[in-house]
Order: sequence, then C-alpha cells, then structure tokens
Amino acid sequence: MKKIGFDDKKYRELTKEEINKRLKKFSNKLYLEIGGKLFDDFHAARILPGFKYNSKIEILKELKDKTEVIVCISAKDIEKRKVRADYDITYDKDVMRLIDNIRKNELKVNSVVITLFENESSAINLKNKLELNGIKVYMHSYTEGYPADIEKVVSENGYGKNEYIITERPLVVVTAPGPGSGKLATCLSQLYHEYKRKNKAGYAKFETFPVWNLPLKHPVNIAYEVATADLKDVNMIDPFHLEHYSETTVNYNRDIETFPILRKILKEITKEEIYYSPTDMGINMIGFAITNEKVIINACIDEIIRRYYKSLVSYKMGEQPIEVTERIKILMNELNIDVNKRKVVKYAHKKQEEKKSHAMAIELEDGTIITGRTTDIMSAPASTLINALKYITNLDEDVYIISPLVIEPMLKIKKDLFHKNEVLNLQEILLALSINAATNPIIAKMLENLNKLNNCEAHATYILTNGDAKPLKQLKINYTCDPEFKSNDLFIND
Repeated sequence: MKKIGFDDKKYRELTKEEINKRLKKFSNKLYLEIGGKLFDDFHAARILPGFKYNSKIEILKELKDKTEVIVCISAKDIEKRKVRADYDITYDKDVMRLIDNIRKNELKVNSVVITLFENESSAINLKNKLELNGIKVYMHSYTEGYPADIEKVVSENGYGKNEYIITERPLVVVTAPGPGSGKLATCLSQLYHEYKRKNKAGYAKFETFPVWNLPLKHPVNIAYEVATADLKDVNMIDPFHLEHYSETTVNYNRDIETFPILRKILKEITKEEIYYSPTDMGINMIGFAITNEKVIINACIDEIIRRYYKSLVSYKMGEQPIEVTERIKILMNELNIDVNKRKVVKYAHKKQEEKKSHAMAIELEDGTIITGRTTDIMSAPASTLINALKYITNLDEDVYIISPLVIEPMLKIKKDLFHKNEVLNLQEILLALSINAATNPIIAKMLENLNKLNNCEAHATYILTNGDAKPLKQLKINYTCDPEFKSNDLFIND
C-alpha cells in the first residue's frame, strides 16, 4: 500500500479558514486568482502522497453558496491555438472543459473574459459560440500604460476601458487554462471598478507551489522548479517579506519581479497598503499539512526523475531546447539524485537486452515489477499491461487470453486499410479485451482490475506513440521513456 505523507483533510480545513479570513478582511468581496490548476493537479498528488488532485475544487465546493467563477483566456492563445500538453487540447476547448467541470461540481460560472483582445476573428468566434450556449462573455483589451505609467493604468483610459463584470457573490474565483491568460489583470480591473462604485474589495492568490514556509531547497520546492523549467521559473527568498517581517519565506521570480508594480497599483486603487510582500498575497497552507517528511522527499525525488526523462524525450522530439534538461540536471545534482533510483528503468533495460526487442516495466502497488516486450502481435506497453493484469487477477503467466479470431482480423485491417504493417498498440489491445470480456469471465475480471494500475510507475525503452501513451495517461500510470524512437522511420503515427 502506498505510504501517505500529507493530510488532505487538514489542508482543506486550513485553506477554507484562510479564505474566510480574507473575505472578512475585505468586507466580504474577494477576487481569488487560482495559481496553478483548479482541477486535476496530478503534480501535487504525486509529490504529496495523500493530496487529492481535486482538493482545490473540493475546498470551493464547501464555499459554493458564496462563490462564483470567472474563466479567463487570452485572445493571443486562441489565435495561435495554444495547446495544454497534459490534455492535448487547445486553450479554447479547455475553457469549455473547465466550464463543464465547474458546473458539475455545483459551482456558479459567472462568465468568460477574453483578454488582450484586438479584434481577432478566432476570439470573436469563441465569444459567439459561448454566448449561443448561454455563457456571458466580456472582451478586455491590453491595459494602456502598463507597467510604467501607473496613473494611466488606474484610470478611465486604463482599467476603466474594460467592461465591469457584474458579480453577485462575495467570493469571485478567477481561473484559466494556463499561465498568461490574464487572470491578474482581470482581478485588478475588477478592483478598480469596485472602488469606483465605492465597494471595498480585495485580491488574493490561491497558491500551490512553491511552498512559502518550506526551505528554498526543500525537494517540494525543487520539484516545482523542475516542473516549470521550460518556463524558466526560479524559486527565491522573498526579499520584500524578509525586509518587512524579518522572516524568511519562499516565492518565485515572476511574482517577486512584478510585486513592486502590483503593490503600487493596489495602493493607487484602494488608497491603502494592502500587502507588503508577494508572500502576503498568497493563500498556501500546504506546508502545514505535511505529516511524513521522508515519504514526501521520496515522492519528490521520483517526480524529479520522471520530469528529467520527460525533458529528454521533449528534446529528442524537437519540442524544447536542451537547456531545459540541463537546468533539471543541475537541480538534480543539488539534491544528489541518481536516475538509477527509478527501479522500472533497470528492469525495462534488462528485458530489452534479454529479448532483443523494445520493452517496458511496471511496478505494481505491492512492489512487484512486471515486464513485457514488443511481440509479433502487440507493443511492449500492451504486453506489459496484460502481464500485469494476469498477475493481479492471479492468472498463470502462460494463460492464453485473446483469441486469434479477434487479433488476426485487427492486424489484417490495420495493414490493408491503414497500410500499417505494425503490431497492435495498447488502445487496440484493450478494445480486443473488452470484446472478449462479453463471453469470457476471466477477461472480464482482468478488466475489473484495471483501476489497480492507477498511480503505478512504468518505463519504456523507447518513445511511445499515441496508441500506447494515451491509455497509460488515462489509467494514471506514471510512465517515462528512454529518448529513443521505436524505429528509423521519420513518420510514425498510430
């Protein structure tokens, strides 16, 4: 059984208490910017065993009677069809996914704000689509004068040009598909309009990482730097907090760099000093809910190694520069992390050497390592997962599972119709299993055990293509790959 090092219930209680304190401080009107992910924070769940990946939304659900949500998206991201890598969907599609998930969690969606709008046709198309589906949409343009001319920013020619978003509830959560979507600008624009209407309101940021009350070089904070190495985020001691409170806290470079401007804007709007440091602005109670330091450190090391392998693959695919991998390697050296700690890597390589074919290894919850290889019929991930399901279901390894009556037509149609003389990938094998499950109770039992593969560790000796990679993601298997292509063919698409 996986060891727990984080008390999620305590975290939710402390966070809810802190949000209510901020509401009270600002006369029950708070614009709360979501830092990081509102849903599916799998990074946090991996490095903080015990953290529920939807903890943020669960906290807000407990405050649902006083909460409404604004979703932001940049017109520039719509125009260039920016993609969320974790879901492989564009930001505009993710806005709709966010709205659906927010509604399913019984929270009120106030509106969508399209920021940095300059009459892009793609943004207008999204606006029309959302409005035809009953979603209110606001169009905000670039704020003139920002960041140099604070007087212009906080004026009718700055934030005043943006249409005021009418809100009814005291807690207004502002979220987005990803960074650079205009969440902060939307919050500040709203504060300007609230104070113009003689309404006291406040701003805070619901943070996840870095953790302000853990050491700068704590593995939790290093894991955050590794996860954002492509964005060049760097953790730093918050100099403003240290100067004002004589207390050492951790923040990251972008918030520290922008704080002097933000502080001036807030003071210009509210006519008072609200925050003395970027740490002051954040609501982050993670550091108070860690219950087992050793478990957390081990989980962080595992995550850092996974990120290292991911960066190697991204470089090999031409998706990011080698500097990202080099940055991660420097951070690994600071913690003396050896990639050989990832056991599944060693087992996958051993299997490949023995069988002279691509291989994969998976570590099950009880610590058992199961391996598989590419055969004449199926890919390495497919054979590995079948072997793992056999083990979990207490079946003999040599038991024949899928009938040739199913396999052979699938291979034939793949060759004849799609012109692919390839083996069946994991997605296709799972479909074959599901077909056989209708008449074979043993296979039905195997498929019932699929969820026991959630959060298992795995490694493949080559870069997986979609037919193998997507099902592994959907099964929440933490897989890594060697930065090697499965063949010398330049075009591979399964």
